[in-house]
Amino acid sequence: MLRRLFAILLLLAPFAMAQSKHPFTFEDMMSLKRVGDPVLSPDGKWIVFSTVTVDLEKNTKTPHLWLIGSGGGEAKQATDGVGEDAPKWAPDGKSLLFISARDGESQVWIAEFDAAAGTISAEPRKVTAISTGADGAIWSPDGKNIVFTSQVFADCADDLCNQQRNEERAKSKVKAQIFTHLFFRHWSSFTYGKRTHLFVVPVEGGTARDLTPGDHDVPPFSFGGQELYAISPDGKEVAFTSNITEHPSWSTNNDIFVIPISGGTPKKISTSPGSDSTPLYSPDGRWVAWRMQMIDGYESDRFRLVIYDRQTGSISNLTENFDQWVESFDWAPDSKKIYFVSGWQGGAPLYSVKWDVMNVKPAAAKTTSGVSNVTVSKIADGHFDSPQVMPSGDTVIVTGMKVTMPSEIFAIHENGRGAELTTQLTQMNTPVLSQIAMSPLEPFWFTGAVNTKVQGFLVKPPNFDAGKKYPVKFLIHGGPEGAWGDAWSYRWNPELFAASGYVVVMINPRGSTGYGQKFTHEIIGDWGGKPYEDLMLGLDYAEKTYPFIDKNRECALGASYGGYMVNWLLGHTDRFKCLVSHDGMFNTIAAYGTTEELWFPEYEFQGTPWTNRAMYDKWSPSNFATKFKTPTLVVHGQLDYRLDVSEGFQLFTYLQRQNVPSKMLYFPDEGHWVLKPQNGQLWYKTVDDWVDQHVNSKTK
Repeated sequence: MLRRLFAILLLLAPFAMAQSKHPFTFEDMMSLKRVGDPVLSPDGKWIVFSTVTVDLEKNTKTPHLWLIGSGGGEAKQATDGVGEDAPKWAPDGKSLLFISARDGESQVWIAEFDAAAGTISAEPRKVTAISTGADGAIWSPDGKNIVFTSQVFADCADDLCNQQRNEERAKSKVKAQIFTHLFFRHWSSFTYGKRTHLFVVPVEGGTARDLTPGDHDVPPFSFGGQELYAISPDGKEVAFTSNITEHPSWSTNNDIFVIPISGGTPKKISTSPGSDSTPLYSPDGRWVAWRMQMIDGYESDRFRLVIYDRQTGSISNLTENFDQWVESFDWAPDSKKIYFVSGWQGGAPLYSVKWDVMNVKPAAAKTTSGVSNVTVSKIADGHFDSPQVMPSGDTVIVTGMKVTMPSEIFAIHENGRGAELTTQLTQMNTPVLSQIAMSPLEPFWFTGAVNTKVQGFLVKPPNFDAGKKYPVKFLIHGGPEGAWGDAWSYRWNPELFAASGYVVVMINPRGSTGYGQKFTHEIIGDWGGKPYEDLMLGLDYAEKTYPFIDKNRECALGASYGGYMVNWLLGHTDRFKCLVSHDGMFNTIAAYGTTEELWFPEYEFQGTPWTNRAMYDKWSPSNFATKFKTPTLVVHGQLDYRLDVSEGFQLFTYLQRQNVPSKMLYFPDEGHWVLKPQNGQLWYKTVDDWVDQHVNSKTK
């Protein structure tokens, strides 16, 4: 009898566990730790990484450093100051640097590391004291110097000048500015005439020296990710990315330069008319690898991986026959292989590329390739980033995520036959996630515009019942050269959208990445054409294929290009009960005159408003205002300089003037993304309430 009872309890245990889980909430999401890139110690035994903790009540995000053994074990918090980020190991592994504002301004600090105890000293030493602050520090491989970035006035020769200029601007009662060229504002802030420069400072500290003086940004603006500069293995040379074209606001022609760390005149080593960035020296010092695009002005051209032979000057394209974007990468210890991640059909697998070295004479350097027999191999499927190769060369440390899990750190082990074994090293969010009911991402394929195969995804609500009918949140991604996939997001989280009883449907239409460059490029000059058809056909397919979808209760939501497409839907279909347009382009002509990166509209719409007015008019949602009927929530941030807040104001005005049910959520302190925790809380509540109001969210 007892044995039978025990067997019944075992059978019921998984059901009881499932029942005890609760739907995902915004507060759950804010309680999750946000794991940064792993950084391997020189001996390969330790991994240091930053983890951001959110305090919703205080409306703050604070990073601290954590440590874990590369073989696994329990991760331990290693710092507990006001905030420590961007760690890098000393070449001997006995100390590490990080960025902290513990005495006011962000500066570079160095702390001793006790390998036996696995601890970082609680009494770090400050290395920099530059008035404009320090960021992005990297350690010279010879252990002598630290290179970092700082935003300075281009015409200032020393730190005293920068300090005085900043103080004068802060004290002045006149806040007016005079502009003489574009990029007077960028992304979410005004430049105030400042440029980002590279500085070098001895490890012992002292006066930092500007390595890249002049009226150019070194490196150019980026959203993070792999560094745009590196130091040679002997510590004598710095490679960096910069755009020295006369008009960087409408040119993406970043180039790679090298300069002695002691100073001198930079030498350009890249040759592509498109963007070259993220240089990284090989461990043996022979090569510099970087990501290359071929088309100037097109930020979504395919990223190729090239290597530059420092002996001969030849540049070899390693991925010419690989029709995918190369993203973050790292060298193997023997300098004969590179590991990289690449987005593909909703994932970002880990790949490797290897080659044979040819005997190339310096005289033929500019015309002859230095490699042959290039082989690209997939190592592991998943959604990975930030590869770091172990000294042994057979294991790669990465971050990995899924739609049901934010970034954690993984080890991918590669044996001699190319098989793989992926091990999750950190469990930073398991205690929280184990209490939450989530559904996995379900992919599907359908026939889109002009008989092209297109991929979509679906997320079911928690406690899903196939016999019931569910309303739909139809999400449209931004970019437009972006993609949905099995990935985590804090700003547009499919699991959080599904948690209140919705089926979430996401389509990767024409223009999406991860399906070959032709598919990505087919949105150019066709913003409301084939991409719109792909989206509608994808939703048609989902409605016909999944009987639990209630096609009479659907709401479409999108941001950036997704916001544009929502605005386009307003004038082209009445199938949705409501719409949510976040930071979307509404008036293409006006948007051109208020954006900062002009290369974007000029390439997407194949010219300027005065050279190709017909294209701008054809795809402007504002020109279809007479057909606006669907209730619409408009969201925009004052600090959005990519798509100016006036785009949101115009849309809201058009809706109100025509008595279309509408509401506007305006953030005076946010840019293109809503980043502050309490603002995010308001955003999700306002969006969810709007959708609930119009689709009647109760399951039928």
